[in-house]
Amino acid sequence: MRRRILPSLLGMGMAGLLTFAVTGSAQSHGYADSPVSRQKLCQTGAVQNCGQIEWEPESVEGIKGFPQGGAPDGKICAGGIGRFSELDDPRGGNWPATQLTAGQEHTFLWRIKVRHATSDFRYYITKDGYDPAKPLTRADLEPQPFLTVPFGGVRPPSTVTHTGVLPQKSGRHIILGVWTIADTDGAFYNCSDVKF
Repeated sequence: MRRRILPSLLGMGMAGLLTFAVTGSAQSHGYADSPVSRQKLCQTGAVQNCGQIEWEPESVEGIKGFPQGGAPDGKICAGGIGRFSELDDPRGGNWPATQLTAGQEHTFLWRIKVRHATSDFRYYITKDGYDPAKPLTRADLEPQPFLTVPFGGVRPPSTVTHTGVLPQKSGRHIILGVWTIADTDGAFYNCSDVKF
C-alpha cells in the first residue's frame, strides 16, 4: 500500500509544479482584445521581437492604484514588469494602430483567462500632442479616465465587453486599459495603439 501511495503523491506534486512552471504564477490573467493591445499583437506574431510576452499576453499584472500609484512612468504598458519591457518600447511610434472614429461608441473587449473579484475597468487616453515615439508616462495621459466601469467585487466572465463613447481626438494615441482586482494588490495594464 505504501508503495502505491508514494508514487501517487509524487505524481500530484509534479503536476502542481508543472502547472506553476507553465503559468508562472497563480494569479488572475487577462488582456484587451479590442482595440487590440500590444501584448495581443505580440502573441499573434503581428509584432516580432517581443520577448516573453509572446507566450503570456494575459500576464501584465502590476500594482494597482493607478494613476496615483501603480506602474511607474515609462513602464506603464508593461505594468512595471521588467520581463515584459518590450511593451514599453515605443518602436519609433510604429506599433500597429487600430483605426477608430472620435466621438463614436466603441465596444471594448477583454479576454479573461482566470476570473478574479474586480473593482473596476478604467480607460485612459493620451493628451493631444502626445509623442508616440517616447515611452508612456502619466504626463502623457488625460488626468481622468474617459470611461470607468465599476464591478463592485464581482468576478467577470471569460469575455468582458464595455461600450463607451470615444473622446474627441485626432491622430495617433494610446488607450490605456486598467483592470483593477478587488481582492489582491494587482491591476492589469493594457496599452492599445489607436489612430483617429
